[in-house]
Amino acid sequence: MRSLKGKTLFITGASRGIGKAIALKAAADGANIVVAAKTAEPHPRLQGTIHTAAAEIAALGGQALAVAVDIRDPEQIAAAVDQAVERFGGIDILVNNASAINLTGTLETPAKRFDLMMGVNMRGTFLCSQACLPHLRKAANPHILMLSPPLSQEPRWFGPHLAYSMSKFGMSMCVLGLAEEWRDAGIAVNALWPKSVIATAALAMLGGVVKPEYCRHPDIVADAAHRILTRDSRSCTGRFLLDEEVLAEEGVTDLDRYAVVPGNPLLPDLFLG
Repeated sequence: MRSLKGKTLFITGASRGIGKAIALKAAADGANIVVAAKTAEPHPRLQGTIHTAAAEIAALGGQALAVAVDIRDPEQIAAAVDQAVERFGGIDILVNNASAINLTGTLETPAKRFDLMMGVNMRGTFLCSQACLPHLRKAANPHILMLSPPLSQEPRWFGPHLAYSMSKFGMSMCVLGLAEEWRDAGIAVNALWPKSVIATAALAMLGGVVKPEYCRHPDIVADAAHRILTRDSRSCTGRFLLDEEVLAEEGVTDLDRYAVVPGNPLLPDLFLG
């Protein structure tokens, strides 16, 4: 099995959900994890903080650094990166996972919500990549992974929720550009997106329209991310990958264990189908 032992991963939004699942998967290998997220104190509606995630990482044998950071603030990003490098000696992998969601039409999207999605999803991804790149270029097998969808120009993905779609496809455009810009330096830049809806706290933001029993657990995305991040960075870059496809490439075909309720039909995630 390929391993992330000794690698340092800077993961945004790692206090819960998919980000934490990726962190725990790497921690089981003995990786160093920078838990870069906003939630330092318990949230009334959302489970998990940077400190509880760090404790879970340590329990699995990983090393954790919990850093409270708002990725809309370049100074906070820079400070978090400096702390990571001081603690672990460098950064091998950046996972741009943090994301804000609001599936509203144009007239129902206030400027504050628009700015949040653009600031976290697109701008935050760009700024975190920018801050980590000087350290990634020194790493032995450097990777940047965005949790963003395959690029598309289909109107059906823009009409219902234009602002959110622009912000997520903005992350994917970062994949396209950074992969080409840093190809010769050997820094892999890829996107990963779930084929089916994942049961995370983000579902609550959708007003209950998506039932968890028709979803998969975050572990499927974490397992796919692990397979990507342990590949040779010079031979796997600029790709828009789906979790099912990554696992199939690795010979994993039995996906029942990832279902919240095995046997139930699964809902396709946004931007797919």
